Amino acid sequence: MTKPLMAKATAVWLVDNTTLSFKQIADFCGMHELEVQGIADGDVATGVKGFDPVANNQLDAGEIEKGQKDSFYKLKLKFNSAAQGEDKRRGPRYTPLSKRQDRPNAILWLVKFHPELTDGQISKLVGTTKPTILSIRERTHWNIQSMTPIDPVALGLCRQTELDAAVQQAARKKLAEGGVMTDDERRKLVSTAQSLEMDDTARDAEPESGLFRDSRDEEEETDKDFSNADSFFNLPDTRDEDDEDERR
Repeated sequence: MTKPLMAKATAVWLVDNTTLSFKQIADFCGMHELEVQGIADGDVATGVKGFDPVANNQLDAGEIEKGQKDSFYKLKLKFNSAAQGEDKRRGPRYTPLSKRQDRPNAILWLVKFHPELTDGQISKLVGTTKPTILSIRERTHWNIQSMTPIDPVALGLCRQTELDAAVQQAARKKLAEGGVMTDDERRKLVSTAQSLEMDDTARDAEPESGLFRDSRDEEEETDKDFSNADSFFNLPDTRDEDDEDERR
C-alpha cells in the first residue's frame, strides 16, 4: 500500500492533532493540498471522525516529530508485511450488485460474437464463474430463453481496451496453434482506436456491405443509349399516333 487506511479520516486526525503542513498531510494521505486545507477550514469531511494512524500501527510517532520540525520532511508509512500484495490481489472481477443481473446477457454476447475467447478470459472480463459460462455456451442456463446478447462494454462491465486485448490475445493463440482465421475474425482484431483512425473507404470496404458494385455492371450501363428519353423511362412511343392525327 502507498497510502494509509481511511486516508481522509487519517488526514482529519493529523490536522486536528499535529502541526504538520497541509502539503505533508496531503502527500502522506494521497490527497490534494487544497482538500486538506478544506478539512482545516471545516468545508471538507464534515462529520468524519479522525483516525489515529499511530494507534493503528500505520505511522510512528517519531515520523510526526520529524515532520513538525522540518516542513519539507515527507512522512513514511509504517511497513506492514500483512498488506504486501494487497493492490495486486488476483481473482474474479468485482461486479456491483446493480449490474450483476446483466452479466448473463454480456456472457451470451461474448460467446456469440467472440467464440475464440476462452472461459477464463470471459470470466476476467465480466467477473463470473466458468460453470455459468459453460451453461450459456451449451444453452442449458435456466434463463437462456429470456436472455438477450448485450455488449459488456455498453453495460459497463469492462472497458473496450480490455475486450480488444483479450480478443487479440485469443487470436494470437489460435494462430500459434495453427488455426486459420476467417475474414470476420480479422475484422474483430481492429481495436476501437484503430477503427476511429481509419478513413471511411477502408472502414466500409466489406464484401457483404453491398457498397461496391461489379465493374461489368458499370460498363453495361455506360454502353446503353439513353438519347431517347421515352425509352429511358420505359414509356410507350406515341410519335406514330401523333403523326397520324396530323394527317387527318
